[in-house]
Amino acid sequence: MERVILHCDMNGFFASVELLDYPHLKDKPMAVCGNPDNRHGIILAKNEIAKRYGIVTAETLWQARKKCPELEVVPPHHEKYSHYSKLINAIYLQYTDMVEPFSVDESWLDVTASRQLFGTGRQIADTIRERVKNELNLTLSAGVSYNKIFAKMGSDYKKPDATTVITKENYKNLLWPMDIRNMFFVGKKTAEKLYSCGIKTIGELACADRKMVTALLGKHGSTIHDYANGLDTTPVLRHDQLEKIKSVGNGTTFRRDLKGEEDIRVAVTGLSDTVATRLRKHQMKAFGVKVDIKSPDFKVISRQQQLDNPTNVSEIIADTAMAVIKKSWQMYNPIRMLTVTAINLCDENQAQQLSLFSSENITAEKGEKVERTMDDIRKKFGTDAISFGSVINNDIGLDFHTPLDKDHE
Repeated sequence: MERVILHCDMNGFFASVELLDYPHLKDKPMAVCGNPDNRHGIILAKNEIAKRYGIVTAETLWQARKKCPELEVVPPHHEKYSHYSKLINAIYLQYTDMVEPFSVDESWLDVTASRQLFGTGRQIADTIRERVKNELNLTLSAGVSYNKIFAKMGSDYKKPDATTVITKENYKNLLWPMDIRNMFFVGKKTAEKLYSCGIKTIGELACADRKMVTALLGKHGSTIHDYANGLDTTPVLRHDQLEKIKSVGNGTTFRRDLKGEEDIRVAVTGLSDTVATRLRKHQMKAFGVKVDIKSPDFKVISRQQQLDNPTNVSEIIADTAMAVIKKSWQMYNPIRMLTVTAINLCDENQAQQLSLFSSENITAEKGEKVERTMDDIRKKFGTDAISFGSVINNDIGLDFHTPLDKDHE
């Protein structure tokens, strides 16, 4: 039986969610942008009207306003995007239990076994689009195909609010004429290498000698050559069997450069609090802490330290991060950006067994109980309801919802 895979991609997700609270901006060019005062002035999302002005994600606000001086800007609210992402995926799960989120606004669905109940792949996709539009006032584009890669490319093929079906009979006509840069998993550097060899379209990649492409790009070359030829058997994971995340990190560019140990401690305390909170949310602990530091001249160093016992307590993560920084950084040198990441994760139940007889266990347990109480307060009254004293009213621009918050799978 041929598989039927859907890829659902929300249209301008961040911007669309914000417009629910700013309906007066619906007919104006509008973008979601980090706070320029904190040097986060990067376009994170834009509506269709702003897109027509040539505004693109990841460009700076001043670049966007050169294209469109009347651009309206609103700040990001990541907790809202997470909330709507859960609502959207809950709709998907009414059609199949094989739902694999790709990001906060994208998911794959395997509806092969759902067709007798809900119709063809296109019919299921159209039904889901209508439900999301009617129930949440948001739109998505869907791709329907026999593999995950072509389903993803189908959702990108026509936007907004559209369904594109890519089959074994039509993929050459639809996809092969497209520029190689439109091929999923082909980035800028890969495209440049392919261009240098005269491979400019997806079809030219598909028809190129596989050994030559592999020699040029290594294993990645053989992978994208297969993808261009529709050869992808990667399964869609069941929603209750998704792979555990492998790291949890939080980083930010500060309103001003950090100078001295006191500044750095404030930043590390705030970032470690977020990391520890999210570890507890995922019911995981970390055996290591990694710190990335960027200087004002954009030089970056990355260092890490392993722990004897796994933890999801912010104080332990912060102390470890500070130890890493003191070993590898002159404390009087300014810091533009800092990221704290929990690495080498394990399930928290496993962690309890591993650390059962540790002399540090009692101290860690006390810290964890206090911080879980903080979790409960934040859940009830909001993420800003309680924090560490040193972080409150800081002047470095640290908040609880930075654009660089990330989990890694």
